[in-house]
Amino acid sequence: MNHIYRQNILWVSIIILLVSFALPSVVNAQSEINLKDSKPAERINEESFILINGIEQWVTIRGASSKPIILFLHGGPGSPLSPYSDKLYKDFEKDFIIVQWDQRGTGRTFGKNAPQELTPEYLKENPLSLERMTNDGIALSEYLLKHLNKQKIILFGTSWGSALGVKMASKRPELYYAYVGHSQIVNPTIDSNLYNRIYKIARKKNDKDALDILDANGKPPYERAKKVGQLFRILKKYENGNSTPAPENWFVPSSEYENEQDNQNRMDGDDYSFVNFVGDNKLGVQSMSGDIDLFNTNLNFQIPIYIIQGNEDILTPKEESKKYFDKIKAPKKKYYLLPKTAHGFNLSVLDTQYKIFKSILVL
Repeated sequence: MNHIYRQNILWVSIIILLVSFALPSVVNAQSEINLKDSKPAERINEESFILINGIEQWVTIRGASSKPIILFLHGGPGSPLSPYSDKLYKDFEKDFIIVQWDQRGTGRTFGKNAPQELTPEYLKENPLSLERMTNDGIALSEYLLKHLNKQKIILFGTSWGSALGVKMASKRPELYYAYVGHSQIVNPTIDSNLYNRIYKIARKKNDKDALDILDANGKPPYERAKKVGQLFRILKKYENGNSTPAPENWFVPSSEYENEQDNQNRMDGDDYSFVNFVGDNKLGVQSMSGDIDLFNTNLNFQIPIYIIQGNEDILTPKEESKKYFDKIKAPKKKYYLLPKTAHGFNLSVLDTQYKIFKSILVL
Protein backbone atom coordinates (compact mmCIF):
# COMPACT_ATOMS: atom_id res chain seq x y z
CA MET A 1 0.00 0.00 0.00
CA ASN A 2 1.18 3.52 -0.73
CA HIS A 3 3.17 4.52 2.37
CA ILE A 4 2.03 8.12 2.60
CA TYR A 5 -1.61 7.18 2.12
CA ARG A 6 -1.27 4.31 4.53
CA GLN A 7 -0.20 6.73 7.25
CA ASN A 8 -3.35 8.73 6.63
CA ILE A 9 -5.83 5.90 7.06
CA LEU A 10 -4.16 3.00 8.91
CA TRP A 11 -5.78 4.17 12.12
CA VAL A 12 -9.16 3.18 10.74
CA SER A 13 -8.42 -0.53 10.98
CA ILE A 14 -8.70 -0.46 14.77
CA ILE A 15 -12.27 0.80 14.58
CA ILE A 16 -14.50 -2.23 14.46
CA LEU A 17 -17.98 -0.85 14.10
CA LEU A 18 -19.36 -4.06 12.93
CA VAL A 19 -20.91 -5.09 15.39
CA SER A 20 -20.05 -2.51 17.69
CA PHE A 21 -21.71 1.68 10.85
CA ALA A 22 -21.08 6.38 -9.02
CA LEU A 23 -23.96 4.46 -9.36
CA PRO A 24 -23.54 2.12 -12.33
CA SER A 25 -26.71 0.55 -13.60
CA VAL A 26 -27.54 -2.80 -12.03
CA VAL A 27 -28.60 -5.45 -14.47
CA ASN A 28 -30.94 -8.30 -13.78
CA ALA A 29 -29.60 -10.26 -10.83
CA GLN A 30 -30.32 -13.60 -12.43
CA SER A 31 -27.94 -12.82 -15.28
CA GLU A 32 -25.31 -11.22 -13.05
CA ILE A 33 -24.93 -14.16 -10.65
CA ASN A 34 -23.52 -17.58 -11.40
CA LEU A 35 -26.51 -19.71 -10.50
CA LYS A 36 -25.98 -23.34 -9.57
CA ASP A 37 -28.70 -25.90 -9.86
CA SER A 38 -27.80 -28.38 -7.18
CA LYS A 39 -29.65 -30.24 -4.49
CA PRO A 40 -28.37 -29.32 -1.03
CA ALA A 41 -27.09 -32.13 1.11
CA GLU A 42 -28.36 -32.93 4.60
CA ARG A 43 -25.63 -30.71 5.99
CA ILE A 44 -24.40 -27.65 4.10
CA ASN A 45 -20.83 -26.45 4.35
CA GLU A 46 -20.00 -24.22 1.39
CA GLU A 47 -17.63 -21.32 0.92
CA SER A 48 -16.79 -19.67 -2.38
CA PHE A 49 -16.64 -16.51 -4.41
CA ILE A 50 -19.95 -15.81 -6.14
CA LEU A 51 -20.31 -13.37 -9.02
CA ILE A 52 -22.64 -10.62 -7.80
CA ASN A 53 -23.35 -7.61 -10.00
CA GLY A 54 -20.03 -7.71 -11.78
CA ILE A 55 -17.57 -8.71 -9.05
CA GLU A 56 -16.78 -11.90 -7.16
CA GLN A 57 -17.88 -11.73 -3.53
CA TRP A 58 -17.07 -14.11 -0.67
CA VAL A 59 -20.00 -16.08 0.77
CA THR A 60 -20.12 -18.91 3.32
CA ILE A 61 -23.18 -21.14 3.78
CA ARG A 62 -23.36 -23.50 6.75
CA GLY A 63 -26.12 -25.34 8.57
CA ALA A 64 -28.90 -27.88 8.20
CA SER A 65 -30.32 -27.96 4.68
CA SER A 66 -33.93 -28.37 5.81
CA LYS A 67 -33.84 -25.23 8.00
CA PRO A 68 -34.50 -21.55 7.20
CA ILE A 69 -31.80 -19.26 5.82
CA ILE A 70 -30.49 -16.33 7.85
CA LEU A 71 -28.52 -13.80 5.81
CA PHE A 72 -26.21 -11.77 8.04
CA LEU A 73 -25.30 -8.21 7.03
CA HIS A 74 -22.14 -7.18 8.87
CA GLY A 75 -21.31 -3.71 10.11
CA GLY A 76 -18.38 -1.38 9.69
CA PRO A 77 -18.83 -1.08 6.81
CA GLY A 78 -15.83 -3.24 6.08
CA SER A 79 -15.97 -5.41 9.23
CA PRO A 80 -16.81 -8.98 8.12
CA LEU A 81 -18.44 -11.54 10.37
CA SER A 82 -17.21 -14.52 8.35
CA PRO A 83 -13.89 -14.94 10.26
CA TYR A 84 -15.81 -15.11 13.55
CA SER A 85 -18.96 -16.95 12.53
CA ASP A 86 -17.91 -20.31 13.96
CA LYS A 87 -17.36 -18.75 17.39
CA LEU A 88 -20.58 -16.76 17.28
CA TYR A 89 -23.06 -18.92 15.41
CA LYS A 90 -21.90 -22.53 15.35
CA ASP A 91 -24.69 -23.52 17.74
CA PHE A 92 -27.26 -21.82 15.50
CA GLU A 93 -26.42 -24.12 12.59
CA LYS A 94 -28.58 -26.97 13.86
CA ASP A 95 -31.67 -24.77 13.49
CA PHE A 96 -30.74 -22.48 10.59
CA ILE A 97 -28.64 -22.09 7.48
CA ILE A 98 -26.13 -19.39 8.42
CA VAL A 99 -24.98 -17.22 5.50
CA GLN A 100 -22.09 -14.81 5.96
CA TRP A 101 -21.19 -12.38 3.18
CA ASP A 102 -18.09 -10.22 2.84
CA GLN A 103 -19.75 -7.20 1.26
CA ARG A 104 -18.27 -5.14 -1.55
CA GLY A 105 -15.15 -3.50 -0.11
CA THR A 106 -14.77 -5.99 2.76
CA GLY A 107 -12.44 -8.83 3.71
CA ARG A 108 -11.93 -11.48 1.06
CA THR A 109 -14.23 -9.68 -1.36
CA PHE A 110 -12.00 -6.61 -1.14
CA GLY A 111 -8.87 -8.75 -1.51
CA LYS A 112 -10.24 -10.44 -4.62
CA ASN A 113 -11.04 -7.18 -6.38
CA ALA A 114 -8.70 -4.51 -5.02
CA PRO A 115 -5.55 -3.22 -6.70
CA GLN A 116 -2.08 -3.98 -5.35
CA GLU A 117 -1.96 -0.52 -3.78
CA LEU A 118 -4.91 1.22 -2.17
CA THR A 119 -4.21 4.71 -3.46
CA PRO A 120 -6.18 7.97 -3.23
CA GLU A 121 -6.83 7.63 -6.96
CA TYR A 122 -8.42 4.20 -6.48
CA LEU A 123 -10.61 5.53 -3.67
CA LYS A 124 -11.83 8.41 -5.77
CA GLU A 125 -12.50 6.29 -8.85
CA ASN A 126 -14.16 3.38 -7.01
CA PRO A 127 -16.71 4.78 -4.59
CA LEU A 128 -19.09 2.64 -2.58
CA SER A 129 -22.77 3.53 -2.47
CA LEU A 130 -25.73 2.39 -0.40
CA GLU A 131 -27.78 1.75 -3.53
CA ARG A 132 -25.14 -0.42 -5.17
CA MET A 133 -24.65 -2.50 -2.03
CA THR A 134 -28.42 -2.82 -1.56
CA ASN A 135 -28.63 -4.27 -5.06
CA ASP A 136 -25.74 -6.62 -4.22
CA GLY A 137 -27.66 -7.89 -1.19
CA ILE A 138 -30.83 -8.44 -3.18
CA ALA A 139 -28.93 -10.28 -5.91
CA LEU A 140 -27.31 -12.51 -3.30
CA SER A 141 -30.73 -13.19 -1.73
CA GLU A 142 -32.12 -14.29 -5.10
CA TYR A 143 -29.12 -16.55 -5.59
CA LEU A 144 -29.54 -18.15 -2.17
CA LEU A 145 -33.23 -18.85 -2.65
CA LYS A 146 -32.63 -20.63 -5.96
CA HIS A 147 -29.44 -22.38 -4.91
CA LEU A 148 -30.93 -23.69 -1.65
CA ASN A 149 -34.47 -24.18 -2.97
CA LYS A 150 -36.11 -21.94 -0.37
CA GLN A 151 -39.07 -19.57 -0.45
CA LYS A 152 -37.78 -16.73 1.73
CA ILE A 153 -34.92 -15.59 3.98
CA ILE A 154 -34.64 -14.17 7.50
CA LEU A 155 -32.63 -10.95 7.17
CA PHE A 156 -30.36 -9.68 9.94
CA GLY A 157 -28.34 -6.46 9.88
CA THR A 158 -26.03 -4.93 12.48
CA SER A 159 -24.86 -1.30 12.61
CA TRP A 160 -24.00 -0.35 8.98
CA GLY A 161 -25.67 -3.63 7.97
CA SER A 162 -28.88 -2.42 9.59
CA ALA A 163 -29.16 0.44 7.11
CA LEU A 164 -28.46 -2.01 4.29
CA GLY A 165 -31.05 -4.43 5.69
CA VAL A 166 -33.80 -1.81 5.87
CA LYS A 167 -33.16 -0.85 2.25
CA MET A 168 -33.19 -4.47 1.08
CA ALA A 169 -36.34 -5.33 3.04
CA SER A 170 -38.12 -2.23 1.73
CA LYS A 171 -37.13 -2.75 -1.89
CA ARG A 172 -37.86 -6.49 -2.17
CA PRO A 173 -40.02 -7.57 0.80
CA GLU A 174 -41.21 -10.71 -0.98
CA LEU A 175 -37.72 -12.21 -0.52
CA TYR A 176 -37.81 -12.07 3.28
CA TYR A 177 -39.77 -13.53 6.19
CA ALA A 178 -38.72 -10.71 8.50
CA TYR A 179 -36.03 -8.14 9.16
CA VAL A 180 -34.06 -8.10 12.43
CA GLY A 181 -31.97 -4.99 13.09
CA HIS A 182 -29.26 -4.62 15.74
CA SER A 183 -27.71 -1.27 16.69
CA GLN A 184 -30.08 0.17 14.13
CA ILE A 185 -28.75 3.10 12.13
CA VAL A 186 -31.43 5.71 11.48
CA ASN A 187 -29.65 8.95 10.58
CA PRO A 188 -25.93 8.53 11.28
CA THR A 189 -25.05 12.20 11.32
CA ILE A 190 -21.68 12.93 12.88
CA ASP A 191 -22.66 16.24 14.40
CA SER A 192 -22.26 18.49 17.41
CA ASN A 193 -24.86 16.50 19.39
CA LEU A 194 -22.70 13.36 19.23
CA TYR A 195 -19.59 15.40 19.98
CA ASN A 196 -21.25 17.05 22.98
CA ARG A 197 -22.34 13.70 24.44
CA ILE A 198 -18.82 12.34 24.19
CA TYR A 199 -17.25 15.55 25.48
CA LYS A 200 -19.54 15.53 28.52
CA ILE A 201 -18.44 11.99 29.40
CA ALA A 202 -14.77 12.86 28.89
CA ARG A 203 -15.04 15.86 31.17
CA LYS A 204 -16.88 13.87 33.84
CA LYS A 205 -14.15 11.23 33.74
CA ASN A 206 -11.43 13.88 33.62
CA ASP A 207 -10.01 12.04 30.61
CA LYS A 208 -7.23 14.44 29.64
CA ASP A 209 -6.11 12.47 26.56
CA ALA A 210 -9.64 12.43 25.16
CA LEU A 211 -10.26 16.08 26.00
CA ASP A 212 -7.03 17.09 24.26
CA ILE A 213 -8.14 15.32 21.07
CA LEU A 214 -11.68 16.67 21.24
CA ASP A 215 -10.46 20.22 21.85
CA ALA A 216 -7.89 20.01 19.06
CA ASN A 217 -10.38 18.68 16.50
CA GLY A 218 -13.32 20.84 17.53
CA LYS A 219 -16.92 20.03 16.69
CA PRO A 220 -18.05 18.25 13.50
CA PRO A 221 -18.59 18.31 10.60
CA TYR A 222 -15.03 17.24 9.77
CA GLU A 223 -13.17 17.58 6.50
CA ARG A 224 -11.01 14.51 7.15
CA ALA A 225 -12.02 10.92 7.95
CA LYS A 226 -9.17 10.72 10.47
CA LYS A 227 -10.96 13.08 12.86
CA VAL A 228 -14.11 10.97 12.71
CA GLY A 229 -12.02 7.91 13.52
CA GLN A 230 -10.53 9.64 16.56
CA LEU A 231 -13.99 10.59 17.79
CA PHE A 232 -15.22 7.01 17.36
CA ARG A 233 -12.25 5.59 19.25
CA ILE A 234 -13.11 7.69 22.28
CA LEU A 235 -16.78 6.74 21.96
CA LYS A 236 -15.99 3.01 21.88
CA LYS A 237 -13.81 3.30 24.97
CA TYR A 238 -16.68 4.81 26.94
CA GLU A 239 -19.25 2.35 25.64
CA ASN A 240 -17.09 -0.61 26.58
CA GLY A 241 -16.60 0.73 30.07
CA ASN A 242 -20.34 0.67 30.78
CA SER A 243 -21.34 -2.63 29.18
CA THR A 244 -20.91 -6.37 29.53
CA PRO A 245 -18.26 -7.37 27.00
CA ALA A 246 -18.27 -10.28 24.60
CA PRO A 247 -16.19 -13.33 25.54
CA GLU A 248 -12.54 -12.69 24.71
CA ASN A 249 -12.30 -15.41 22.06
CA TRP A 250 -15.29 -14.29 19.99
CA PHE A 251 -13.38 -11.92 17.77
CA VAL A 252 -10.26 -13.97 17.27
CA PRO A 253 -10.37 -15.05 13.60
CA SER A 254 -10.84 -18.75 12.94
CA SER A 255 -7.71 -20.57 11.77
CA GLU A 256 -8.53 -20.37 8.04
CA TYR A 257 -8.72 -16.57 8.25
CA GLU A 258 -5.72 -16.08 10.54
CA ASN A 259 -3.00 -15.54 7.96
CA GLU A 260 -1.09 -12.64 6.50
CA GLN A 261 -3.20 -12.26 3.37
CA ASP A 262 -6.60 -12.36 5.08
CA ASN A 263 -5.39 -10.07 7.85
CA GLN A 264 -4.20 -7.56 5.26
CA ASN A 265 -7.45 -7.81 3.30
CA ARG A 266 -9.50 -7.12 6.43
CA MET A 267 -7.33 -4.17 7.40
CA ASP A 268 -7.28 -2.61 3.92
CA GLY A 269 -10.98 -3.25 3.37
CA ASP A 270 -11.76 -1.65 6.72
CA ASP A 271 -9.79 1.44 5.71
CA TYR A 272 -11.39 1.63 2.27
CA SER A 273 -14.95 1.12 3.52
CA PHE A 274 -14.66 3.48 6.48
CA VAL A 275 -13.36 6.35 4.34
CA ASN A 276 -16.28 5.75 1.97
CA PHE A 277 -18.74 5.72 4.87
CA VAL A 278 -17.67 8.99 6.50
CA GLY A 279 -16.13 10.73 3.47
CA ASP A 280 -12.92 12.68 3.14
CA ASN A 281 -12.80 16.01 1.32
CA LYS A 282 -9.05 16.00 0.74
CA LEU A 283 -9.21 12.56 -0.86
CA GLY A 284 -12.30 13.49 -2.89
CA VAL A 285 -14.46 10.75 -1.35
CA GLN A 286 -18.15 11.41 -0.75
CA SER A 287 -19.83 10.13 2.41
CA MET A 288 -22.18 7.15 2.09
CA SER A 289 -23.69 8.01 5.47
CA GLY A 290 -25.13 11.15 3.94
CA ASP A 291 -27.56 8.95 1.97
CA ILE A 292 -29.07 7.43 5.13
CA ASP A 293 -32.11 9.08 6.69
CA LEU A 294 -34.61 6.34 7.47
CA PHE A 295 -37.03 8.73 9.19
CA ASN A 296 -37.81 10.23 5.80
CA THR A 297 -37.37 7.22 3.51
CA ASN A 298 -38.25 3.92 5.22
CA LEU A 299 -41.19 3.86 7.64
CA ASN A 300 -43.56 1.42 5.94
CA PHE A 301 -42.79 -2.30 5.81
CA GLN A 302 -44.63 -5.31 4.44
CA ILE A 303 -42.80 -7.78 6.71
CA PRO A 304 -42.32 -8.08 10.50
CA ILE A 305 -39.63 -5.85 12.00
CA TYR A 306 -37.58 -6.56 15.14
CA ILE A 307 -35.05 -4.14 16.66
CA ILE A 308 -32.34 -5.10 19.19
CA GLN A 309 -30.96 -2.08 21.03
CA GLY A 310 -28.20 -1.79 23.61
CA ASN A 311 -29.00 0.49 26.52
CA GLU A 312 -25.40 1.76 26.64
CA ASP A 313 -25.07 2.33 22.89
CA ILE A 314 -23.78 5.86 22.21
CA LEU A 315 -23.20 5.56 18.47
CA THR A 316 -26.77 4.49 17.64
CA PRO A 317 -28.57 5.55 20.82
CA LYS A 318 -31.83 4.11 22.13
CA GLU A 319 -33.57 7.50 21.91
CA GLU A 320 -33.11 7.55 18.15
CA SER A 321 -33.88 3.89 17.40
CA LYS A 322 -36.98 3.91 19.63
CA LYS A 323 -38.29 7.05 17.98
CA TYR A 324 -37.82 5.38 14.61
CA PHE A 325 -39.37 2.12 15.79
CA ASP A 326 -42.46 3.93 17.10
CA LYS A 327 -43.05 5.49 13.67
CA ILE A 328 -42.64 2.23 11.76
CA LYS A 329 -45.72 0.61 10.29
CA ALA A 330 -45.37 -3.16 9.85
CA PRO A 331 -47.51 -6.32 10.12
CA LYS A 332 -45.67 -7.01 13.37
CA LYS A 333 -42.93 -5.19 15.23
CA LYS A 334 -41.07 -5.62 18.51
CA TYR A 335 -38.32 -3.66 20.26
CA TYR A 336 -35.77 -5.26 22.59
CA LEU A 337 -33.78 -2.97 24.91
CA LEU A 338 -30.85 -4.86 26.44
CA PRO A 339 -29.22 -3.68 29.69
CA LYS A 340 -25.41 -3.48 30.02
CA THR A 341 -25.13 -3.72 26.23
CA ALA A 342 -23.41 -1.22 23.97
CA HIS A 343 -23.09 -1.04 20.18
CA GLY A 344 -21.43 -4.41 19.72
CA PHE A 345 -22.27 -8.04 20.37
CA ASN A 346 -22.33 -9.84 23.70
CA LEU A 347 -24.10 -12.92 25.06
CA SER A 348 -27.31 -11.00 25.61
CA VAL A 349 -27.40 -9.93 21.96
CA LEU A 350 -26.87 -13.47 20.67
CA ASP A 351 -29.47 -14.90 23.05
CA THR A 352 -31.97 -12.31 21.84
CA GLN A 353 -31.10 -13.02 18.20
CA TYR A 354 -31.76 -16.71 18.69
CA LYS A 355 -35.04 -16.04 20.48
CA ILE A 356 -36.26 -13.80 17.66
CA PHE A 357 -35.08 -16.10 14.87
CA LYS A 358 -36.89 -19.07 16.43
CA SER A 359 -40.08 -17.04 16.83
CA ILE A 360 -40.33 -16.02 13.19
CA LEU A 361 -43.02 -17.94 11.37
CA VAL A 362 -41.43 -19.80 8.50
CA LEU A 363 -43.76 -21.51 6.02
